[in-house]
Amino acid sequence: MASTWNPWRELEVLRRDIDRAFNHAGESNGSGFRSAFLPGRAARQYPRVNLSEDRDHFYVEALAPGVDPASIDLAVVRNILTLSGEKRRQPEDVKPEAIHRSERAAGKFVRSIELPVEIDPDQVKAEYKHGLLMVTLPKAAAAKPKQISVSVA
Repeated sequence: MASTWNPWRELEVLRRDIDRAFNHAGESNGSGFRSAFLPGRAARQYPRVNLSEDRDHFYVEALAPGVDPASIDLAVVRNILTLSGEKRRQPEDVKPEAIHRSERAAGKFVRSIELPVEIDPDQVKAEYKHGLLMVTLPKAAAAKPKQISVSVA
């Protein structure tokens, strides 16, 4: 008995083949290309962040161990914070043929975080310490709540 052609099954086979090709390319070429940094892979974004706020500031803590602080770039446009940088695969003095296992993701990254209000870009401060990038983002004056006094008649 002949089976009927199913385009969805064919697409699933194609998707698995493409995933396998990307995974193989990341393991074998040593170029720093890792499929874990491709959009949509393993439903993860890098770096992982915590976002909190108080009356006057937002605070972003980005977990970025192994990232060279000199490679980190921050940009703020209105209410969007963009973090970018690069996490190196291995130390430059280690030859690729000496690596027996490489399981940690590496490569360039870009992450944009939308904040609920505009930020004052001239007052943003950032510090990288022990693999944690801490960014303090002051809210723009127009975004801060205004205290209005009520007069009693």
